[in-house]
Amino acid sequence: MDECPPASAIIDVGSIDAMTTAVSANSAGTVALGERAVPRLGFGAMRLPGPGVWGPPVDRDEAIRTVQRAIELGVRVIDTAWYYGLDVANEVIASAIRPYPDDLVLVTKLGGARAQDGSWRSGMTPDGLRAGCERDLRVLGIESVPVVHLRWMDSAPIPFDEALDVMIDLQTEGKIGRIGLSNVTADQLRTALARTPIASVSNQFGPSDQADSETVDLCTALGIAYLPFFPLAAGHVARGPADALRAVAAKHDATTVQVAIAWLLARSRMMVPIPGTGKVGHLEENVAAAALVLDADDMALLRA
Repeated sequence: MDECPPASAIIDVGSIDAMTTAVSANSAGTVALGERAVPRLGFGAMRLPGPGVWGPPVDRDEAIRTVQRAIELGVRVIDTAWYYGLDVANEVIASAIRPYPDDLVLVTKLGGARAQDGSWRSGMTPDGLRAGCERDLRVLGIESVPVVHLRWMDSAPIPFDEALDVMIDLQTEGKIGRIGLSNVTADQLRTALARTPIASVSNQFGPSDQADSETVDLCTALGIAYLPFFPLAAGHVARGPADALRAVAAKHDATTVQVAIAWLLARSRMMVPIPGTGKVGHLEENVAAAALVLDADDMALLRA
């Protein structure tokens, strides 16, 4: 989302108190996540490291200020992973806000990994899942992660059930508070629910990519928090969705990113968008989107 212009001149949210209200009192209040009820706008840490989600931030001080500003504005869900960096996102978060606010829910992911050249690979083995959990705990400086997503990959060398076994074991050992799932189908969610409670699901979803609607609707029906990533399909938006986004954005004098976030918040009462950035200005743009109310015509146009 770093490619978007600052929103201060687009949606005037005024003071810090007004922006905090936008986060905390949007159209559907709070959502249960882990042991807490949290405001329905989170923060994704994927953009805190350097280019390609690798190495130190371009501006570490700005990255730290961004995390601090998120907390100041009322954000209480931070989504991160040890393989963002490596360990860079977690280190920035810990440096910025540790000791953590009592009402903060940290969400991490296990199942991904990085090679020494920065390329992405699967970490979906029992040892890989355990090692990733230990890295999260060590760098974040905590004894248990409130919510941990099993980030499924179809290329995983072990079956889904075996990976879930490891997550359940980590929870039994007290290293995981609640189990979540990421990059899964509705059927995989049902399979997991037959074995253990699931706190949240994090999949790709947005107005330009609504293929996961079945999972969104299932989470809504079951009261499971849904954390969508890449709400604009990582920038690859087909002409039709792009035209609709621009039309709604122009109508409300907003950006397409703000419209996507507002659409997500309106799409389901269990939606917790996690837009990410390493810049304070872009963070404030994302937060401002919580105050944007779309009407029935907007929703119909974007859902079509």
